[in-house]
Amino acid sequence: MPNIPPTRIEELEDAIDTVVESYAGSEEINNLESAALPNKRAVIAALNHLKPIIYIGFYSQRSLNPHNLRFAISEHVYPAYEILTDQINRAVTYEKQAKRDTKQDCAEWSQGVVLRLFHRLPELRRVLNADLLAAYEGDPAAQSVEEIVFSYPAVEALTCHRIGHILYQEGVPMIPRIISEYAHSATGIDIHPGAKIGRGFFLDHGTGVVIGETSEIGTNVKVYQGVTLGAISTKRSDYAGKLPKKRHPTLEDDVTIYSGATILGGDTVIGQGSVIGGNVWITKSVPPGSKIFGKAKE
Repeated sequence: MPNIPPTRIEELEDAIDTVVESYAGSEEINNLESAALPNKRAVIAALNHLKPIIYIGFYSQRSLNPHNLRFAISEHVYPAYEILTDQINRAVTYEKQAKRDTKQDCAEWSQGVVLRLFHRLPELRRVLNADLLAAYEGDPAAQSVEEIVFSYPAVEALTCHRIGHILYQEGVPMIPRIISEYAHSATGIDIHPGAKIGRGFFLDHGTGVVIGETSEIGTNVKVYQGVTLGAISTKRSDYAGKLPKKRHPTLEDDVTIYSGATILGGDTVIGQGSVIGGNVWITKSVPPGSKIFGKAKE
């Protein structure tokens, strides 16, 4: 016990009693089944094993060669598998108990999800490589691809997003959002794991970018800081209890969106090759090849 005066200990005990009593209510945050929920630190630990698998040369503390590469990757695959299967199993078991999910064998399903994720890692590496090359070609200030991997927040945000998106596609509850919000807190870039993003995506600077759940982004798209791809209605009650399949905009291939632009609505499509200027507000589609500067389109 810390060196606390007896009178203060008594007050602290009273405070503890007050907090305990507050859990007797019906508030949603009064969840006492936390042991059954995923653990945020464990999910991040798994993520921190997945990133070296993707970029092993940037994380290894020893020299790598074709002879020890398999061992170096295995050092991360096994703990990532163990942690992720446990955390996904916790998430789907909790959802099942809450009658929000009907998966019959949560443990076996969770193992299958993780194995399918691992089998998709080679393709994920190729997609992220295209993202890195887009950043290098799109930013004259970049001295090398290595500099981009080490120092650009977009790399962290996109790596987390592309991992989280695979788990989102698999129907994994909670875990994809834990991953995306970890990336958000680390980079200031907020990408919902449901967003579909093509290869060669470059977030220049990236701070303050928001990309909503049903956004669709084509290949070779460039987005600057402070851009929002959002929904026109932001409250669940606005949708009369049924969310539409598409609430956020679509950016076709080769689009550039400059800083501070706001593009809203599931029916809004920014046509291929268009350029949207800074601080523009758009809620209607624009045709391919458009250049929108200084004037909102509603």
